[in-house]
Amino acid sequence: MLKGDKVGLRARHDEDIPVLRTELYDDVVNGSRAEGSPWRPITPGSKDPRLVVDDTKEGLVQFSVVELEGESLVGTATLWGIDNHSRAAHIGLGLLPAARGKGYGTDVVAVLCYYGFVVRGLQRLQIETLSDNISMLRSAERNGFVREGVLRSSAWVLGEFMDEVILGLLAQDWKPNSTR
Repeated sequence: MLKGDKVGLRARHDEDIPVLRTELYDDVVNGSRAEGSPWRPITPGSKDPRLVVDDTKEGLVQFSVVELEGESLVGTATLWGIDNHSRAAHIGLGLLPAARGKGYGTDVVAVLCYYGFVVRGLQRLQIETLSDNISMLRSAERNGFVREGVLRSSAWVLGEFMDEVILGLLAQDWKPNSTR
């Protein structure tokens, strides 16, 4: 398990899947804001790739996020679009509604930076988020990410176009433990 101050990132367990499905992916508003495609219901027991980890996919690493005290499941964390040639990847996370507002997001981003830069030897990490996702923007910036641009009206979310913010962090600019 990779550990931060408040959370740990560990392998996905079978018992995580029903909780994540119910609290993150069956929520139309949350699902629509988190995914780049329209929300759709997923049949219980199906092999939903957002939930069921395929360890053979080289460009994707999916974690379950747990509280360090008690190891309660609080969300998901992902390193995706891993490009081993250019040594770059994207990061993403999703916190269960009850886990939001507790500083877990900032800690998850810090642990994903450690994983990307130290464990994987990457040069660049990138985050794309909706412009009104203040929590994600703050979590990224607290970990040293810099706003690099805005994609105007690039995301169709529940009946309206929204801007997306692109943030980046380079290995040489990363300050480990800057949030701890």
